[in-house]
This record gives sequence, C-alpha cells and structure tokens, in this order.
Amino acid sequence: MWDYTEKVRDHYLHPRNVGEIPDPDGFGEVGNITCGDALRLTFKVDKKGKIADIRFKTFGCGSAIASASVLTEMCKGKSIDEVKKITNKEIAEALDGLPREKMHCSVMGQEALEAAIRFYESGGRETTPAVKEGTIICTCFGVTDREIETAVRDNNLTTVEEVTNFTKAGGGCGGCHTEIQKIIDRVRSIQRAAPTQPAVRLTTLQKIDLIRTTLERDVKPLLERDGGSCELVDLDGNTVYVRLSGHCAGCAFSTLTLAEVIEKKLRQNVADDLRVKLAEAT
Repeated sequence: MWDYTEKVRDHYLHPRNVGEIPDPDGFGEVGNITCGDALRLTFKVDKKGKIADIRFKTFGCGSAIASASVLTEMCKGKSIDEVKKITNKEIAEALDGLPREKMHCSVMGQEALEAAIRFYESGGRETTPAVKEGTIICTCFGVTDREIETAVRDNNLTTVEEVTNFTKAGGGCGGCHTEIQKIIDRVRSIQRAAPTQPAVRLTTLQKIDLIRTTLERDVKPLLERDGGSCELVDLDGNTVYVRLSGHCAGCAFSTLTLAEVIEKKLRQNVADDLRVKLAEAT
C-alpha cells in the first residue's frame, strides 16, 4: 500500500476548483480514458494578465485528482509567465510528496497546463495537444523517446520501473522495456561524460543573501498557501537555522517541511551540502 501524505488525502477528498469554465481563455486536455488517466484544464485571465479562475476535470486515481487540485491552487493569481515555470516536481512538493509510482500524475498536470497555455497564447487556435517530438517507444501509452529522455535527465531516473512511474512508458505489455533501458543507459552515459563545473566558493554573507532570497522567492509562497511561513535565524557553517510560524509552527509535519521543502530548495539554489534545522525557541 502506498503511503500518501495528508495533503494528498485532503486534495483527493476535498478537491478544489472542480469543473469547467465556459468560453475559457486557456484550454488543455491530455491523456485518454483508455490509458486510465485523462485531465482537462480550463482557465480565465483577468485584465492584468493573471489567472483569475481555473478549473479541472479528471478521470484518474486519487493522486491524479490531488495533483490537479493543488495545481489549480498554485496557478490562481499568477501571471502566465509565472505558471509557465511550474514543474511536476513542484506539484509533487506542494502535496508534500507523491509515491514514486504516482509521479506520472504530477507530470500529467504539468502537461495539461502547458497545453492550456499554448491554447491561450495562440488565441484559441491550438485546440489539440502539440505534436510529440521523437519516435514512439511505448505504443501502449504513446510515449516517445524524447519524453523518456527528458524524464530520465530531469528526475535522475536509473531503472525502467522509475521511467514507468514518471511517464507510464513500459506499464502495458512490457515490449518496450529493452528500448527504455537503452535510453536510460545513453542519457546516463552522456551525464557521466559531461564536464563538471568547478564549485564556486561562497562567502558567509553571500550564502546568507542567497538563503534569504530563496526563502522569500521559492519557499514562503508554498508555505503561505497553508497559512504558514518561515524566517532565517542563523547560519552556522553548513547548518541553516530557521523559525516556522503561522500554521507551520508546531505542525506534525514540520520535519517533513524542513527536509522536503526548505532544505531541498536551499540545496538546489545555494549549496548542496546545506542542512536545515529548527531554531530553538527563545
């Protein structure tokens, strides 16, 4: 049995923004019922160019419903340029994580959003999904070699099972497993051969500035959606001390928030050896 977070359960049992907007500015539809998952996303843009309303309909499992629900919440009030930057990883992070076997649900959300944005930017002319680039590898689910390459590269996948979790490729008859493994081996070989950039040594002040910027730009918006927040208290070597506030203070999932949200973002944007701990109460 998969271990679902409380946020996944909440968005599955109490999905936000269910439905369809008539005469939408943005319209995206991906997947199909015969493959087991389908998602339709519609949105309206206000005079300031921000998403004023967004709705979804989906045929899929609880993770698909939760991913679509939290995605609509992430998009509300943001500009098109801002929502273009939303990735499947961020959708999963907003749910405090998804089981690896269900990561394809977050990918479906990202793809539906991209399709809806194409519709909006084309003035409604692009009403069908963009033609997929590459060669179809998985005929059961229509997944191309380009899609598999991107999933392997962006998510550091190493096995056929992981590729299936993220793209559904290989989840049908299994006849494409050999080709998927060849793609994994090729991408991993290129990654190993790529020259590494020398690490840039940051001063303590530079680290503090980057940490504060990351907290303000990437972390606080995620926490504020649930009525919480955080602030930098101290930096001791590679250990970052933060204080949680609002609904995050004393939350049963505060340890998960520190590791899967705050620490992960700081390692991505500042230094990959940072550790995050709660500051002692004063």
